[in-house]
Amino acid sequence: MFHFPVSGVETYWWLPMVVAFAISCVTSTGGLSGAFLLLPFQVSVLGFVSPAVTPTNLLFNMVAIPSGVYRYYHEKRMVWSITAVTIIGTLPGLFGGIYIRTKYMPDPRPFKLFVGLVLLYIGVRLIVDVVKAGRKPAAKPSGPASFEVKPLAFNLRQIGYEFNGTPYYVKTLPIFLLSLIVGIIGGIYGIGGGAIIAPFLVTVFGLPVYTVAGAALFGTFLTSVAGVFAYAVIAPLFASTGTVTQPDWLLGLMFGVGGAAGMYTGARLQRFIPARVIKIFLFLIMLFIAGRYIWEFFR
Repeated sequence: MFHFPVSGVETYWWLPMVVAFAISCVTSTGGLSGAFLLLPFQVSVLGFVSPAVTPTNLLFNMVAIPSGVYRYYHEKRMVWSITAVTIIGTLPGLFGGIYIRTKYMPDPRPFKLFVGLVLLYIGVRLIVDVVKAGRKPAAKPSGPASFEVKPLAFNLRQIGYEFNGTPYYVKTLPIFLLSLIVGIIGGIYGIGGGAIIAPFLVTVFGLPVYTVAGAALFGTFLTSVAGVFAYAVIAPLFASTGTVTQPDWLLGLMFGVGGAAGMYTGARLQRFIPARVIKIFLFLIMLFIAGRYIWEFFR
């Protein structure tokens, strides 16, 4: 058994890497980092319950996500226009969320209920979309060339690109506002932005899941970097109280190593998985998070 001094966790040295690999391999196909599943594992299985578990999760994102983003970039499936707008909206929202949480929201229970209901709504829309699509003949992209994203437009009014021979156009402002809101939620509760952004882009804006995964992951990565930086800045404020807010660097890095391999593998396998399967998986993820938040409110 191996002992991690910061978190107090004692477990097999290989377990964090194996668990992170399995989670990331599955979640990265839908543009999710897997940190939201890794957190319950740390709390319930490893017994890591101090506030330091949140920045440890963010550290996992920092180490694990770049490999998945690289794979999407290598396969020319990164929609840089959506990525840029997502980042521009998410980062200020993150710091705004941290300020709101520490200044005005000592009790997060009511807002968690709201987040749970929103995620439940998104999940229902997602599964309805799957049911409607199931009534039509399945259309799976047939070759590597069809997976390349070709930019068509990027300005303050709209974003456009072509994928699998079909053009897609969305307005820039709604994407920015969505990212801003997601950043605020992430700053308040430390949840991965991709878990909200990816399903919204698929269900509300009608974008193919094959193209939003890379943008969602990259946005989550930068949010995590900023979050770790914010925790480092405020850590001295809690030093006198004995509360540990710094991440368990060793545990986070081990999670990150396994997650990096898992995300690279998942990003590579995504093109071989039907979009319907990915959407069902995203629905289950939304249901899990929504059920958890709603249950915590009424518990």
